[in-house]
Amino acid sequence: QVQLVESGGGLVQAGGSLRLSCAASGRTFSTYAMGWFRQAPGKEREFVAAINGVGNFKRHVEFLKGRFTISRDNAKNTAYLQMNSLKPEDTAVYYCAAGTYSSSFNDYYYWGQGTQVTVSS
Repeated sequence: QVQLVESGGGLVQAGGSLRLSCAASGRTFSTYAMGWFRQAPGKEREFVAAINGVGNFKRHVEFLKGRFTISRDNAKNTAYLQMNSLKPEDTAVYYCAAGTYSSSFNDYYYWGQGTQVTVSS
């Protein structure tokens, strides 16, 4: 069992940056790939980025490449999402998840409660 807790969300002006953190419980963190997803009001949950257990493979959704970067620190049982040059359309609840290295939410077994990111124009 893995429990995930996101933090780092908040209100930021367009052009600003935020770093989301996802703290995981348990001693098996490095055996799971980590993913970030987001869900805006009235929209379906969408893939943002994923990183494998070791941290040497990453993938980012094409339209966010260059602005968002996923990383992880297995010694701290924590995954991160660095978000730069934020835009109002990035406003959403951001979720981290643990599972299989994939861009499909069906491949992730454990989910955090989500953290709200609001970007003002």
